Amino acid sequence: MSLKTYFLQVKEVVQETSDSVTIYFWHPLSEQIKYKAGQFITIIVPAGEGGKKVRRSYSMSTSPHSDTSIGVTVKRVAGGLVSNYLNDKVKVGDFLEIIEPMGNFVVETDADNARHLVMFGAGSGITPLLSMAKSVLKMEPNSRVSLVYGNRSEESIIFKQKLHELEAQYGNRLVVSHVLSRPSEVWVGQKGRISQGLAIRLMKEFNTDFSTDNFYMCGPNEMMEDIIKGLEIYNVPKSRIHKENFHAAIADESDNKEEDGETLQTQTVKVKYEGEEFEFEVKPHQTILEAALEEDIDLPYSCQAGMCTACMGKCVEGKVKMDEEEGLTEKEIKQGFILTCVAHPMTKGVVIEID
Repeated sequence: MSLKTYFLQVKEVVQETSDSVTIYFWHPLSEQIKYKAGQFITIIVPAGEGGKKVRRSYSMSTSPHSDTSIGVTVKRVAGGLVSNYLNDKVKVGDFLEIIEPMGNFVVETDADNARHLVMFGAGSGITPLLSMAKSVLKMEPNSRVSLVYGNRSEESIIFKQKLHELEAQYGNRLVVSHVLSRPSEVWVGQKGRISQGLAIRLMKEFNTDFSTDNFYMCGPNEMMEDIIKGLEIYNVPKSRIHKENFHAAIADESDNKEEDGETLQTQTVKVKYEGEEFEFEVKPHQTILEAALEEDIDLPYSCQAGMCTACMGKCVEGKVKMDEEEGLTEKEIKQGFILTCVAHPMTKGVVIEID
């Protein structure tokens, strides 16, 4: 899979909260970068040891329908190489290396739609949801959006003013319910965390139709699992539940067992890519992609979270285990396709072909 890269100039840097910024980019002179609401771009910066390039993926908070620029909103992560680099060092006029928009957590708009989208976000999980909400509200005049947004305190609410302005602009077509875990004494809104019970209560207040509405969520896995369990009570099918994982699950080595009780061991893997064959060792704590990159084998990848499918290959011999499968369809998994960024060899003689 050939990925297109751009060097985009920073148009504007907006401080959203004390620990988050939105970085807006100019489009290249020769083209407009096309993307869908909810997709992400991958940013490559020299933030590693000795200036080594590191890449991370960030959902666009801008809408392809209502914003002229592409923008990503980045929340600082403790010890995060890229998030700290982007928060502290990037300024207007800088050029950043970007990999083209990707991702399947998207909303396609149609002016004839008359639907209700129910969204749940927490922290920086708001970014793809904001892109989707802005797109639907502008392009579908008969649709409405209800958003539950969890944060720690009033000061940590990303896009607080923007969401308020959108509510004023679209009236009853947009309802935002903020949930704060550590609010100030004067806070009169929802308190606590987005639990199953709170989610169900708010959905009823939104006049949710569990038989037809679609549900979108982006945030901590625990929050999303709670909400999904609540939706299952109302027999909402998986086809109407859409979620985005910012970070793939980190496999606990002690849990990586086959049915026969075997644990992960160091294995030699063969990868066939662009007419060449590469053989390298993969240690128990490594993914196949991590081991390849450590050997300076330049395999394709982008998000490193098992979501974008840029690193997809086909396991033609042996057996692998994946930490995260949501980036692939059931049909692809049955056909032997894997994502090297979340895959571990479980047997000897693993051979992977990458187109």
